[in-house]
Amino acid sequence: MTIDIEPLKKDLGRKIEDEDVVTQAPLKAMIATFDRADKVPESGEPIAPGWHLCFLHSFARRAQLGLDGAAAEGGVLPRIPMPRRMYAGSTFTFDGDIRVGDKLRRELEFTDIQLRQGSTGTLVVATQTRRIFTPRGLALTEAANTVFREEVKAGQKSGVPVREAAPKDAPWRRTIKPDPVMLFRYSAITFNPHRIHYDRTYCLETEGYPGLVVHGPFAQQCIFDLLRDSMPGRRIKTLAVRARAPLFDTAPFDVIGRPTPDGQGAELWTVTPQGTIAAQATATLA
Repeated sequence: MTIDIEPLKKDLGRKIEDEDVVTQAPLKAMIATFDRADKVPESGEPIAPGWHLCFLHSFARRAQLGLDGAAAEGGVLPRIPMPRRMYAGSTFTFDGDIRVGDKLRRELEFTDIQLRQGSTGTLVVATQTRRIFTPRGLALTEAANTVFREEVKAGQKSGVPVREAAPKDAPWRRTIKPDPVMLFRYSAITFNPHRIHYDRTYCLETEGYPGLVVHGPFAQQCIFDLLRDSMPGRRIKTLAVRARAPLFDTAPFDVIGRPTPDGQGAELWTVTPQGTIAAQATATLA
């Protein structure tokens, strides 16, 4: 497939702003969905890393959604002429905390677009940068990458790339058993209408996947949780996550990690049932 991204670059720098207030209800929902024993933060207390995705959603109207359920317009991205999309990773910088009761302001900016060739054909990778401010100033910057790809022909399976084996000696390890209820709940909490996470018929027959796709941010949250559980009392300064292959609700997956030799950071991975890398992450800590 031939695509020219030069006309799309004219929209680089487009920004929109939005506001929200940090409340407890979606935090309770996150704790329940991930089956954690966390205490629900009280007013004025900080929320856990990754929980900012409970707020400042994209509220695209039904008419703005594509056939895959995801928003095709209404945000900062131009309409990209590729019908399939997937999470490709995010880079986070934490400059402050987000607390229950905070009034949030988010700047969302279209900051990059690239054309690549992958195992499934032509890919377009678009980056949206989110800056979240609290009354105390900038709290979080997230550069989120989305990959857009070609349509899967009827009867064809979506390509799942074969990657290298994950480390076997990582001291931190947790097994996650995704199921349709967990994925549905996470879609609801984050107001994510993308059908690959809850519509099995659509996944199998239209996009050629073997099951429901685990949200990239869902697996990303599992990385955040393993990191904070494994290094309690440490503050995450940065986290960079790169997706390598999708995960599905058809089998459990592992989240593993280890501290860096200098103790100032960590390396983490999500691991497919075949033992290969699904995503890799690096973190720096205070």
